[in-house]
Amino acid sequence: MRLLRTPFRIIRANLGAYLVLNAIAYGLFLIGVGAALAFPDLNAAQTDAQQQDGTADLVGTLFGNPWLFALTIFGVNVVTVAALRILLPSMIVPFAGIPLFAYKAYETGVILAPVDATVAKLMIPHSLTLVIEFQAYVLLMLGAFLIGRAWLRPAAVGAPDRRQGYLHGLRQAAWLSVPALALFVIGAVYEALSLVYIVPHLVAG
Repeated sequence: MRLLRTPFRIIRANLGAYLVLNAIAYGLFLIGVGAALAFPDLNAAQTDAQQQDGTADLVGTLFGNPWLFALTIFGVNVVTVAALRILLPSMIVPFAGIPLFAYKAYETGVILAPVDATVAKLMIPHSLTLVIEFQAYVLLMLGAFLIGRAWLRPAAVGAPDRRQGYLHGLRQAAWLSVPALALFVIGAVYEALSLVYIVPHLVAG
């Protein structure tokens, strides 16, 4: 139970920051959606970029194995976004992961904007995926915030110096990573199953 109690205690103690980070993540996603609807070329450019870098081809090859698809989604979310875009940059430069993910949220909105009927149908089940995965990213951004705050202002967390403050922030980020990983698992399984079994029927209909 401590795996759940400690992260929720950290969230309650930093509720203001948690709510602001939620607003940043979901708000910039919606801004990206609005920008793509207003300027369809933005969506076309992002879609072309995914085709050129092989992302679209990779998704197509994994459709035949939903569990491998889920594992791939989980790996991409954890490694390329959670670790490389949010946590590791914030361990080098205070708070760096927050603006980096903010831009990612905007890009995601541009890519997933319902610019036609097919994408609009896809977003019916995929909206839940976004809620789940973005909540995991918000928890990690909160971890990035806590690392930076404790690092720059160790007295705020009762640490004697910046080294101890940095380690305190890392411990809090590690605790927040536990529910984030659980959400990544849930989100990856749901996303894979919904794309393989639900979306084709919606698009065909």
